[in-house]
Amino acid sequence: MKTYTLTVFEKTGEKLLDETFTATNDDEAKRIGEQKLKEKQLEHKTHRCTTSSGKLILFHR
Repeated sequence: MKTYTLTVFEKTGEKLLDETFTATNDDEAKRIGEQKLKEKQLEHKTHRCTTSSGKLILFHR
C-alpha cells in the first residue's frame, strides 16, 4: 500500500483539507481522492492529490 495526500485550497490560499490515505496504486488513489472530494463537496475547489514521493496524480485549479 502506498500513502497519498489530498489537499484542497480556497482561492485565498487557505487550506480547506489536508488528508492522507492509503491505496494499492495510483488509479485507485485517484478514485478515492475524487470520491472524498465529492463527499465533502469540494470537487470544484483547487485541489491536488500526490504520492508520498511527490508525484501528482490528481489536480484541479
